[in-house]
Amino acid sequence: MKEDKFDFEAFTRQAGEQLRKGKPFTGKDGVSTPLIKRILEATLEGELDDHLEETRSEKKNRRNGHSTKNLKSSVGSFEIFSPRDRNSTFEPQTIPKRQRTISEDIDKQILALYSRGMSYSDIQSHIGEMYGVELSDGTLTAITDRIIPQIKEWQNRPLESIYPVIWLDAMHFKVRHEGVVKSRAIYSVLGVSMEGQKEVIGIYFGDNESSTYWRQVLNDLKMRGVEDICIACIDNLKGFAEAIEDVYPRTEVQLCLVHQMRNSMKYLNWKDLKPCVADFKKIYKANNEEMAVTYLKQAEEKWGAKYGIIFKSWHHNWDRIATFFQYPPTIRKIIYTTNPIESYHRMVRKVTKTKGAYCSEDAIVKQIYLATINCTTKWRGTSYNWTAVRIELNNYFGNRLNDTVN
Repeated sequence: MKEDKFDFEAFTRQAGEQLRKGKPFTGKDGVSTPLIKRILEATLEGELDDHLEETRSEKKNRRNGHSTKNLKSSVGSFEIFSPRDRNSTFEPQTIPKRQRTISEDIDKQILALYSRGMSYSDIQSHIGEMYGVELSDGTLTAITDRIIPQIKEWQNRPLESIYPVIWLDAMHFKVRHEGVVKSRAIYSVLGVSMEGQKEVIGIYFGDNESSTYWRQVLNDLKMRGVEDICIACIDNLKGFAEAIEDVYPRTEVQLCLVHQMRNSMKYLNWKDLKPCVADFKKIYKANNEEMAVTYLKQAEEKWGAKYGIIFKSWHHNWDRIATFFQYPPTIRKIIYTTNPIESYHRMVRKVTKTKGAYCSEDAIVKQIYLATINCTTKWRGTSYNWTAVRIELNNYFGNRLNDTVN
């Protein structure tokens, strides 16, 4: 049965007393909840009056009591009395039929918390305290799943026609499938545009590293509008350099010197670490390839007998390492390492490090996507010293940049 007429003056006095006693204005059991409830009920009554004016003469429509409806809102959960008509043709706009939430605040809050790496149990606790709403795991999954179409659109969005530099690296996550936890690799492609703006242009699951797999990734970029890439900075991923040279034959592949150093350091005795690393640093700090080769020979003469496997790797990768020495200093500073993409990965790991294992690939992609959007808001400016870098890129690659842009 519908409640008695609302006494606003009495409500105001009572609300004031409750606030002075420390009761919250919003949230669970907040003093504003009864007022919101009455406003909604009054609005629904007004909507029904208008509807009856339109339908009473022809269809002899009239009121038919009230039904109760439980609502969840940003000010808490409460019950309202919703009016009905005899012909059941009343379709309220304030709170449509079957709608149980009157605000998107809760959904937005859930997505914001999820994007920061909070677990479902933490989100449930937070939402319960803030809004007085109890949410099941299934409800949380349904809410976060609503961004999947948005993710698909983002993954297939058109890209710039040219990227002066791209970086590629992998992150690894545990995924539970049919009771078995497996490690899955996600490869991120980070690009810098002609305006110096960083952008994550793709994320891809990779089971097997092969030239065929990498061609699929690169062909996806091409289908989305990427006509040319000047420099691709990569770790020594199997088959990727060859795939780049096939799909983008004009792209210059630069192996990450920092990764090469890290791979070398894995074999070093801790007593030799500091002096050996100092010798290797001379190589990538050399002014030109000739001096770099000299420093590599000197290091090999000193350490080769003990660490032959390290120098075998340097010689095997040298052609793609030595590309580095062709560029002017301003370009060298941005390509000698994959630090830009590793910085992005650190931001992602901040929100994924609390997860033991994900229940699905979709769960991983949802969290990476939300973390990426948060990262993008921090990348609004251009890359450091981009004006000078852009000039050197134009000097080095000539009309290639302008021709593609035009």
